[in-house]
Amino acid sequence: MDRKLIIGTRGSDLALWQANFVKDSLEALNISVELKIIKTQGDRILNLSFDKLEGKGFFTKELEDELLAGTIDIAVHSHKDLPTENPPGLIIAAVSEREDPSELLLILKDCVDVHQKLSVKYGGIVGTSSNRRKAQLLAYRPDLDIKDLRGNVPTRVNKLRGENYDAIMLAKAGVSRLGLDLSDFYVEELTPTELIPAPAQGALAIQIRENDKELFEAIQPLNHPDVAEELAVERTLLQLFGGGCHLPLGCYCRKEDGVYQVFTSKADEGDEFPDRLFLEAPTTEGLAQKVALFFSKDRKFPMKVFISRELSEKSYFRKALEKHDIEVEARSLIRTVAVITKLDNYILKNADWLFFSSKNAVEYFFQLNPLLPKKVKFGVMGSGSEDMLRRKGHFVDFTGDGDPAEVAAEFAALANGKTVVFPSAENSMRSIQQALSADTKIIDLTVYETILEDDVQQTGAEIMVFTSPSNVEAYFVDNLLDPDQKIIAIGVSTGKKLDEMGVKYTLPYSPDEPGLAEAVFGTICLSQRC
Repeated sequence: MDRKLIIGTRGSDLALWQANFVKDSLEALNISVELKIIKTQGDRILNLSFDKLEGKGFFTKELEDELLAGTIDIAVHSHKDLPTENPPGLIIAAVSEREDPSELLLILKDCVDVHQKLSVKYGGIVGTSSNRRKAQLLAYRPDLDIKDLRGNVPTRVNKLRGENYDAIMLAKAGVSRLGLDLSDFYVEELTPTELIPAPAQGALAIQIRENDKELFEAIQPLNHPDVAEELAVERTLLQLFGGGCHLPLGCYCRKEDGVYQVFTSKADEGDEFPDRLFLEAPTTEGLAQKVALFFSKDRKFPMKVFISRELSEKSYFRKALEKHDIEVEARSLIRTVAVITKLDNYILKNADWLFFSSKNAVEYFFQLNPLLPKKVKFGVMGSGSEDMLRRKGHFVDFTGDGDPAEVAAEFAALANGKTVVFPSAENSMRSIQQALSADTKIIDLTVYETILEDDVQQTGAEIMVFTSPSNVEAYFVDNLLDPDQKIIAIGVSTGKKLDEMGVKYTLPYSPDEPGLAEAVFGTICLSQRC
């Protein structure tokens, strides 16, 4: 291009990084560029949370006005900040690669409590002005005190350093782009399937005038159509809900193994328990509409859902279902008993790893008051085992979810040639052990056994959730499946037991309580042809 382009940007460190990233990319294409800093409403008003600000486009409108006026040629935005509809005369000409859309929970080191989920001390003060984050955080940890937090990324981090908060939550993308030193904090990373990000989080949008055809063609090397297709699902859903920055909506779409996966979290208010949904589809066509249909007010819920484990009144799964007046029938069909009451700690002396395949294994092992080597590492199968290990005061070094064979291969890459102790149930399947190399010292330590309950009563629940192979076995000793009942298996091993019995089932994306709740609602959605 012969002309020199002007990029409009906000003046924060992160906005300038984003604008300079685009500037450098354009200059690599031999296009001359300069920056113009523009202040937005979101930059000027820092004493109000987003839900108190009027209108939409708090960080974008002023840039768009200058773009329309012709005083700049390009506006660079965090894609998540953009309203879902472009002003007449403007288009998104290119979408960047997507930075990891995970969230980071930054915690003051003296406010860390490993026993708690998310590692923030009980009743801790967490800073965020996002209703989306607030709703999801409180769903996991209703004891937390969520306080408003405004300002650019370094400002927010410094407010934590000033001990105005015990922890704050930030997008990982911004922290990564700025290269911030966070060594004085404990950092807990929440993946986009655990705490679902804002629509389009982690991507940049390059906006131009619609009639600037020459510029459109010139910047196409910066465009990533695959990312744009995924973001279109998220932003279409946001548009269908008529939302902006204040809406407690998280949506994350990605393509995995040729299939599009959509994770959604939605509440009406920031202090309301959110609904979550996970759907898969071969294409993105109509996918946002399917998700939106599930959240419509005329959806129908089952009267009762059965789950084969005991649940507390504070259980995430129970709260997610009872919010919609779904009766939860929670009863275990098995019982467990210890098989040893005293541990010879010598067998742990040279252990490099302890690996637990169930939360019962964690519970019964620590009842033995083990003396652990100082540098021992912990591996677990599933988030339930990880949560139980946290309650015992230990962080996990390896967590495996999904197919046991794949988990075994991942763990073997870390543990081959080491000494690994496996506290487990009697007659354990030993799927992890079988993948380890011959030079690995394997110590099997049987700490409990599972006993099937007698005379298990049939349930009339429309949806049944089985949480272990033993529970499947116990139920079908005396009971048959009603043709209309839908079955969910917590994981691959439980699914294999159902396969043996010829029972059809679905698997949750993740074998934890949020994942099981997602699976229940996904089953409802599919049965109603969302």
